[in-house]
Amino acid sequence: MFRKMRRFKQQVTEAECIEILKNTKRGVLSLVGDDGYPYGMPINHYYCEEDGKIYFHGAKAGHKIDAIKFCDKASYCVYNDGYRKEGEWALNITSVITFGKIHLVDDEELSLKICSELTKKFTDDQEYLDSEIEKFFKNVQCIELVPEHMTGKLVNES
Repeated sequence: MFRKMRRFKQQVTEAECIEILKNTKRGVLSLVGDDGYPYGMPINHYYCEEDGKIYFHGAKAGHKIDAIKFCDKASYCVYNDGYRKEGEWALNITSVITFGKIHLVDDEELSLKICSELTKKFTDDQEYLDSEIEKFFKNVQCIELVPEHMTGKLVNES
C-alpha cells in the first residue's frame, strides 16, 4: 500500500525517525481539504513513546477540524536542524514523513496530558502551563495521528 523509498541508501532507521519526532518541535500536517485540495499547515506536535502516536492541539472548529472529519488520512513531515561536515557548506538534514489515520481526541485526561507535554517542549514553567490550561483548555481540541507508515531520509543539500 505504501511506497518503498526510492533513494533507499539515504533511508534512516525507525529509531532515528522516532528520535527526530521526539526532538523536533514542529512540522507540517497535511490533510485533504476543501474540494479535495491538499491542506498543509505548520503545527507543533508531541510524540508519545508509550503509544507511538503523534499528538497535536488547536481550536475546536476550523479548516483543520473540517478536513479531519471529512477524511481520516493524513501525513506529517518534520525535519531536524541538520549538521555540516567540517569544511563543507552543505547541510545534512534528516526528514521524517509519517502517514496514518487522524482522529479527534475526546478523552479529557488524555487531552490535558497532550497539552502539558506540548507545553513542556517549549518551557518548563509550570505556572505558565497552569494559567494556560485554566484560561484556554475548554476551547482546545486535541488530535491524534496513529502512524501506519513512516520513513526517514538523510539528504545532503549540496
